[in-house]
Amino acid sequence: MADLTRDSDRILSESRALVRDNRGGGRHRRVRSIGEGSAQLKRSNLKKRLRNVLLAVFAIWLASGILGTVIGGIGILGVVALIIGSLVAVAILGQYPSLKTPTRADIARGGSDIRQLVGRTELWLEAQRPALPPPAATLVDQLGVQLDGLGLQLEGVDPNHPKAGEIRNLIGEQLPGMIDSYRRIPAQMRSEQSGESTPDDQLTQSLKTISGEIDSITRQLAQGSLDDLAIKNRFLDYKFGGAADAAPQLGRGEGSPG
Repeated sequence: MADLTRDSDRILSESRALVRDNRGGGRHRRVRSIGEGSAQLKRSNLKKRLRNVLLAVFAIWLASGILGTVIGGIGILGVVALIIGSLVAVAILGQYPSLKTPTRADIARGGSDIRQLVGRTELWLEAQRPALPPPAATLVDQLGVQLDGLGLQLEGVDPNHPKAGEIRNLIGEQLPGMIDSYRRIPAQMRSEQSGESTPDDQLTQSLKTISGEIDSITRQLAQGSLDDLAIKNRFLDYKFGGAADAAPQLGRGEGSPG
């Protein structure tokens, strides 16, 4: 009995640690999300884990209740076994499905789903960030915000639009290809002068260029919405603005002596 109690306490402790870990996105995913796209993928993964855990625990308790009804109770040992079984289910199923770091092929498979493309790219960038020099890592954080804004603009764009294809090439091919090339350079050589700059500087400058291009494309795509808003504003001003300006004058006229 004492052994069962000690096992129960140990499993309970491990399960509590696992729950804390899952709330943070897993031990290997406690990295702060650089954008809403990757954060959404993490939340979706966590919901799947919680669903699996709840279904398993419900099935265990339902089976235990049925068994207790058939045999007239499960006794204290049955209760301990039920608790241990539930905690084991939490400990095991709380780790699946795991959220794996996307590969470059995964990013390319984003297809026409802009949210998937942005989210996978952000997850991939998060995994690369620790290996990048500080200036480049800071730019990766900036890219996360920019990718969120770009994804919002692309949601209403035809997948065959030239800009859609351009951005898919930029963030699905050029960006990961550049970082992969940098990471293949031995760490001790990344800060050594190569031509007029170091690989660290070249990477940082390339990320700045990509950041500027993403910002430019986002602004071009948003221009239609800006123009539409301006037109509606002018229409409302034309239709109601004159009446609003005339109202105070009318009030003053009514109050003036005849």
